[in-house]
Amino acid sequence: MLAEQQDIPILAPIIQREIIYRLLVGDQGTRLRQIASAGSQSNQITRAIDWLKSNYTSPLRIDDLAKQVNMSTSTFHHHFRAVTAMSPLQFQKRLRLNEARRLMLVEPVDATTAAFQVGYESTSQFSREYSRLFGAPPLRDIANLRQVANGGRA
Repeated sequence: MLAEQQDIPILAPIIQREIIYRLLVGDQGTRLRQIASAGSQSNQITRAIDWLKSNYTSPLRIDDLAKQVNMSTSTFHHHFRAVTAMSPLQFQKRLRLNEARRLMLVEPVDATTAAFQVGYESTSQFSREYSRLFGAPPLRDIANLRQVANGGRA
């Protein structure tokens, strides 16, 4: 195919690109993309998100989390917001509040118990943040959700 020496500089990049393309769309393409992006910033943010999902009840120290994924604090904040559209603290807060809501709906726990179980130290702060996210205080929100689930019956 590359019979002429002068063809090599022109055709070699095209052939290399085709080989890469065939590898990426082939059976192992997904795995190859994962390997290629293992050190990428979005992969680092994914690791941070996974850590937050597993440790949302723990106090959050942004500097420590940034170091854990090998980023400076400012770079971490920038890329985290680009991926999630919120800060790491907002993300943790959302995880906590959603889990507290789930606990109150599914398990027989009150707002205070749910707040402490998800990592809040102040029930008033929990209630304020819950109301801000869900539009109603915990007790009223859960009652509304149960009423909707029961087809509008109290």
